[in-house]
Amino acid sequence: MPELTLHHYAGSPFSEKVRLILGFKGMTWNTVTVPVMMPKPDVVALTGGYRRTPFMQIGADIYCDSALICRVIESLAPEPSIYPDWAGGVAQMVAHWADTALFWCAVPYTLQPAGKAHIFAGAPADFLKAFGADRSAMTVGMRLPTPVDARAQLIAQLGWLEQLLRDGRPFLLGANACLADFSVVQSVWFIRRAPPVAAVLEPFERVNAWFERVCAFGHGRSESMSSEQAIAMAASTGRHADCEIDTGQGFAPGGAVTVMPTDYAADPVAGRLVGLSVDEVVVARTDKRAGTVHVHFPRIGFQVRQDGI
Repeated sequence: MPELTLHHYAGSPFSEKVRLILGFKGMTWNTVTVPVMMPKPDVVALTGGYRRTPFMQIGADIYCDSALICRVIESLAPEPSIYPDWAGGVAQMVAHWADTALFWCAVPYTLQPAGKAHIFAGAPADFLKAFGADRSAMTVGMRLPTPVDARAQLIAQLGWLEQLLRDGRPFLLGANACLADFSVVQSVWFIRRAPPVAAVLEPFERVNAWFERVCAFGHGRSESMSSEQAIAMAASTGRHADCEIDTGQGFAPGGAVTVMPTDYAADPVAGRLVGLSVDEVVVARTDKRAGTVHVHFPRIGFQVRQDGI
């Protein structure tokens, strides 16, 4: 199995989603801790400007966005599957809802003043100011719910989950965990990090019991690696994962393109198109420290543009 490196930080909800999947599959992985806010020079050396957390590295291939990371992990370790046949496409649909609608209720609700004071207890004022400016820049143009609206929406969605579990099933879609569980659990995990506001979860007994079952999978076994070592690993690999271009999608192989998220942190990554399908886009770019890296993105939630258009 190729060496897998997760670039993340402890308090990142999407990182927790991936960490629990690695635990579910019993995998060993390298852990690189990234800064929680810009500047991120070592991150940019590998991703070309993509700043969201986490991203995953296999040699000189960089995989962005947890949706794509999950698919790559599944390809490396198919059992136990997070995309079981019995779940069909429902697991992916629930995951997409959890990564978007549920997540964007959980975050503004948790980071209301009482929750923020707990999560950032002891942080100096200049850090809090810089963090606030960094996250404001990431979400510019987004209309986020107020804490009051977020609480109402959160209670409604937690109620859906409670109803789903009322027949006694141990996991969201049945007897075994799948992608849906790990995508939903990250938001509950984030809320529980702030006890002053986590009381919103108390009425949902089945959800809380389910949460404990999912978290019991743990994070697998990780070994620490520095960002400098990760960059050196990319530079020394000299090969990349196979990828192809579907020319029917309107982009020429080798053309100059930019790829960026369509929701938040819309920092463009420029490169040469080396892979394109309905599921994934891959650009090649060269960094003076990391060498030639292939940066992979999912198609859902991302925009591909030909340079100059």
